[in-house]
Amino acid sequence: MTAPKKVLFVCMGNICRSPTAEGVFRHYVSELVSKHVSEQVSELVSEMGPSSIGDDSTGSAGAEALLEIDSAGTSGYHQGEPADPRMRASAAERGYELTSRSRPVTVDDFERFDLIVAMDHDNLRDLESARRAAPGTADVKLLSDFLDDSWPEEVPDPYYGASDGFRFVVEMLEAACPRLAEHLGIETPGEPHETPHP
Repeated sequence: MTAPKKVLFVCMGNICRSPTAEGVFRHYVSELVSKHVSEQVSELVSEMGPSSIGDDSTGSAGAEALLEIDSAGTSGYHQGEPADPRMRASAAERGYELTSRSRPVTVDDFERFDLIVAMDHDNLRDLESARRAAPGTADVKLLSDFLDDSWPEEVPDPYYGASDGFRFVVEMLEAACPRLAEHLGIETPGEPHETPHP
């Protein structure tokens, strides 16, 4: 069995943008897997009848088999803390649960993960600097590499702003999911869903 791909999302404190990216992308992949499994089950039912179908794997379990998804921060200021409550509230409005706790990026992450996704240019510079001392070969990219030109180049940090900023972050992360999944080689049945720029 092929080992799952591993992706790490990174912002500064790992309490707003990157834990949301982790939660949103995990949900997206889980939904893709559930849709794919449902389509396969429907085909089997039509061919062999309902008695031939046993218990199905959940989308969550299937997602874990495809991907390991995590998040971290370039600083350890908030280590051990859950995501910012305002970020969790905005994510929950869209159906996402953010359960991770903040941790800093480590040198080992560059060896453990296939892809590390930075939320902004400062994060990217910090990661590139840390990678010089790291033995790993992780590919490091900006989140906006997976978006069209109608979106900003950086995921804005909503920490000091109003609630609209947190909602915008969720929408921007949602919009990046299809191209990110494609980059990681995850097969997506049907046409990918992209959240339009508001």
